[in-house]
Amino acid sequence: MSAFFTDTVPGLFNYWVVIALMMIGFYTVIAHDNLVKKLIGLNVFQTSVFILYISMGKIHGATAPILIDGPQNDHAVYAHPLPQVLILTAIVVGVSTTALGLALIVRIHEAYGSIEEDDVLAADFATQDAEQAEEAERSRAAKAAERHAPAGGDDGAEERQQR
Repeated sequence: MSAFFTDTVPGLFNYWVVIALMMIGFYTVIAHDNLVKKLIGLNVFQTSVFILYISMGKIHGATAPILIDGPQNDHAVYAHPLPQVLILTAIVVGVSTTALGLALIVRIHEAYGSIEEDDVLAADFATQDAEQAEEAERSRAAKAAERHAPAGGDDGAEERQQR
């Protein structure tokens, strides 16, 4: 049993790091109301996924996938380049997504004056309530004006039809 722990656990170090980073990123996203901190938490989580894929794609004793003529390379084990290419693409997408997120946070700060999620939601709900009250007032005023209009009154519709 102790041989299992001495041989296996150190070999799984990358996966323990992945689990730790995933939980740190997930906790950061859930526990904090600051939008910048949430974005940082998403980046930490994303980094853990990168490490996971890189760890899964590693082959012990493999060399870079560059073909070189010679007898020493006849039986060489090559690492598969696809996981590396996918991670490079994901890093570029992650950087651009982070830039977009930061731009949205700047715009939210300009619109609401805060980057705290609770403040933004409270301001948004207050605006929504004010708009609903304004719409209800307009609806009441339109119904009141409709009741006071004469039944056979001239609304100008006949004149518009003649034109």
